[in-house]
Amino acid sequence: MAGRIRRRLLAERLDALAPAGGDPICPLCGRAIPPAQRDAHHWVPKSQGGRDTAWLHRLCHRQVHALFTETELARRYASAEALRAHPAMARFLDWVRDKPADFNPPTRRSREKGRAGAPAAAAHPASAP
Repeated sequence: MAGRIRRRLLAERLDALAPAGGDPICPLCGRAIPPAQRDAHHWVPKSQGGRDTAWLHRLCHRQVHALFTETELARRYASAEALRAHPAMARFLDWVRDKPADFNPPTRRSREKGRAGAPAAAAHPASAP
């Protein structure tokens, strides 16, 4: 029961940040987020001690976690600006920017995610435009 209450309070707090009378705007792709496509994203993962959250499109949120490990998110990509600056994420955002707000294709995990010695979050061929 405490989990449901906590989720509801988080949703209310995040909804208060939305523009009056409209859907919140995804800080990554800049599109309005319909209620059915909202995911709360912790800028620093909870497992790494993060508390700050923001609404992201479900598709953008899945792409973030497909590309980056929790450690990478905590150390290097703990803001929208840092995520948008990463080349693989920038390619994805360029591709998704003109899609409808309710667009929701399957997302695959990057082959390079979390591999030692591999370039950080190399783009997966399916995520390229």
